[in-house]
Amino acid sequence: MPGRQVFITGATGYMGRGLIPLLLARGHSVRALARAGSEHKLPGGSQAVTGDALNQTTFSAQIAPCDTFVHLIGVPHPSPAKAEQFKRVDLVSIREAAAAAVRAQIRHFVYVSVAQPAPLMEAYIRVRAEGEVLIQKAGLNATILRPWYVLGPGHWWPRLLLPGYWALETFPSTRETARRLGLVKLDQMLRTLLYAVEHPCFGIRLLTVADIRRGGIPD
Repeated sequence: MPGRQVFITGATGYMGRGLIPLLLARGHSVRALARAGSEHKLPGGSQAVTGDALNQTTFSAQIAPCDTFVHLIGVPHPSPAKAEQFKRVDLVSIREAAAAAVRAQIRHFVYVSVAQPAPLMEAYIRVRAEGEVLIQKAGLNATILRPWYVLGPGHWWPRLLLPGYWALETFPSTRETARRLGLVKLDQMLRTLLYAVEHPCFGIRLLTVADIRRGGIPD
C-alpha cells in the first residue's frame, strides 16, 4: 500500500499526539498544523505547518501535496458549560478546514464528530452535526467517526459509569441507546483513525461506537 500524505489539525492534542507516530511508523508522511510557538510539541518526524486552525488563509496554501486531511480540533473536556466555546472553536475550525480541504483538492477528509442523537450535551452535538453538514455541502469524500466519550490518559472518570451501561444494555428499551453512546478507548480511536486514512472512501462513511471498537474494520 502506498504511503498517504496526511495533513492534521489538532496535531498537538489528545488524539493527534498518538496518531502521528502510528502514521509515520506505517510509512505515511505527515504535515501537522501548530500555532506559532507550539511547534516543539509535535511528535518527531512530522513536518510542522505554522498557522491558525480558525483561519484557513494561514495554512491552506501549505496543505499540498497532501491527499488526506484529518481534523482533530476541538474544545478539550467538553461539557454543557462550554457551549459558546464549541461555536467559537469547534464550529469555526471545521468550517475553515472544509474550505481549506476543497481549495487543496483533498481526496479524503477524516472528521471526529460525536454519537447522536443523545439526551445530553445538546450544544456540542448540534455543533458537531453542523460540522458533518458542512463536509457534505463541500462535496468532500469523508469518513466521520462518531464516538461518545474516549477513555484515555486524563479522561478516565467515565469508567465509573460502566456498571450503569451494563445494566442499560440488559433492557430492550434502552439497549440501542446504551450501545450508541458507549465508551471507547483511545487506542481504539487511534486504530480507527489509522484505518480511515489507509482506507479512503467515496462519499460519506459513518463509523459508530461499534465500528470504532473494531478499529473501523467492517463486520
